[in-house]
Amino acid sequence: MSSHCPQRNLRLTHLNWGAYHFCLALTPWAAPGEPSQDYRSELMDKKKLEGFKKRLETRQQDLRRTVSRTQADGRSADEDTAQDIADRAASSYTKEFLFSQSNNERQLLQMVEKALARIREGSFGECIHCGKEINAKRLEAVPWTRHCIECQEKLEQGLLEEAPR
Repeated sequence: MSSHCPQRNLRLTHLNWGAYHFCLALTPWAAPGEPSQDYRSELMDKKKLEGFKKRLETRQQDLRRTVSRTQADGRSADEDTAQDIADRAASSYTKEFLFSQSNNERQLLQMVEKALARIREGSFGECIHCGKEINAKRLEAVPWTRHCIECQEKLEQGLLEEAPR
């Protein structure tokens, strides 16, 4: 049996069992034809999730271009046939710098791709260690993050074992 409480805009769900009367749930009530509050918040979550997905896909494309460009620059630095020892040293330094930069960008690209996979799986926004919800402001700043603040701090202090990327 259901009843309506207009003062609080709620639908009350009741169950009678023998001599007992239970109020099983309080659910937001919506006028006929109007979506419920749960539905509206679900749409908002879908919109936010879609926004994160678009940001991550854009970042993924940028990183792929940058990694390709850095690899090409590294190959061209390798092709230089420097005769002078100073030129060879400078070329070696440039290659090492480009390799380091490319490695960091590849790691970030992997983290972005894993975040997109978590969106597809439905686990985006959950800490991979403790399962708690990651703060919305943290996700806004770093949408590819895998850990909540507490677990990230433990990880940085060496108190938490790094999960495979």
